[in-house]
Amino acid sequence: MYIIVVGAGRTGSKVIELATQDDHEVVVIERDQDLAEKVSATYDCMVINADAASKQILLEAGVEEASALISTTENDSVNLMISMLGKQYGVETLVSSINDPQHMDLFGDLGVNIVESPHELNGQYLYRTVQRPAIRDFMEVGGGAEIFELTVEADAPIAGLSLINADSEGLLPQETVIVAIVRDGELLIPRGESAIQAGDTVTMFAKNGASDQITDAFTRSY
Repeated sequence: MYIIVVGAGRTGSKVIELATQDDHEVVVIERDQDLAEKVSATYDCMVINADAASKQILLEAGVEEASALISTTENDSVNLMISMLGKQYGVETLVSSINDPQHMDLFGDLGVNIVESPHELNGQYLYRTVQRPAIRDFMEVGGGAEIFELTVEADAPIAGLSLINADSEGLLPQETVIVAIVRDGELLIPRGESAIQAGDTVTMFAKNGASDQITDAFTRSY
């Protein structure tokens, strides 16, 4: 995956660390020279020491080929501009931090995949969003276990099946538990015969974390 990370502060650095560990092709844009030099010396990635709120700089970073654009600056106007340029150039996954909750709708209307307040934000969360964009609000429990939310897409393999049938068809790994279902604003406590429907938001616990097998069950096959 080709990932552009804007900003190499605490959050951005964590994203860079995780992405380079997974051998993704990473380009970092950081306007602070000291931070840019530190990232260049620490991680296996290309670093551009410049202001990212510029078409020229994003083109230099390869935005037209990028799979994901992650903006982590402390300026919402800069983050919004970067997201707008990413959308203009067709970047599939746009991720941004937000510093003022009042700006949430601006980012949402733009189609930014995930927007989090810095009070809740961490680099691992942002990177997780790029890895598995279908997953929302994940939380590590310990020992690799995670609790997270997924929305059931139309025509997903699990849509229309009861929990018993989903289990018998091997759609979910062992030691995976569906904890709750929200349907049309109503909270449902699932039982074995409970059917999962398209549009449901499902809260899950997975002992071994959110895997491709789980996300594949909840998303449409193309």
